[in-house]
Amino acid sequence: MIRILMVCLGNICRSPLAEGILRDKIEKSGLNAIVDSAGTGNYHAGEPADPRSADVALKNNVNINSHRARQFKQNDFDNYDLIYAMDTENYNNILRLARNENHKNKVKLLMNEVLPGENLSVPDPYFGGRHGFDNVYRMIDQACDKIAEKLNT
Repeated sequence: MIRILMVCLGNICRSPLAEGILRDKIEKSGLNAIVDSAGTGNYHAGEPADPRSADVALKNNVNINSHRARQFKQNDFDNYDLIYAMDTENYNNILRLARNENHKNKVKLLMNEVLPGENLSVPDPYFGGRHGFDNVYRMIDQACDKIAEKLNT
């Protein structure tokens, strides 16, 4: 069983969407994987997903209403096989916590699944309007399609 962690800054917008989208694809495909999410900051620990993330998820038949934010911890390197960062800032923050090369090798930028080597970020929609959440959903959905395809081979 593969264990995957999705990471953004506060764990209320992008990473809960990524967790929910990938979990849904895994369940529908009958794959054997665990998906979770965290944030590099502790600003929202214990809080539910941003209502705009929850709304765009439900609009696409993905339910993230039970989500509670948590902060990324160093032991997450031991508990997960793949760690996907939503953007380069969080990617670098995660790498700073890595204790060895094995830990560093687990960390990937999510959008490199769609456009390898481009190092594109999933923009943080927190300060934008609802349209930004739709855009973020589409980006994450594409990346999760690629991850699910890889897991299925």
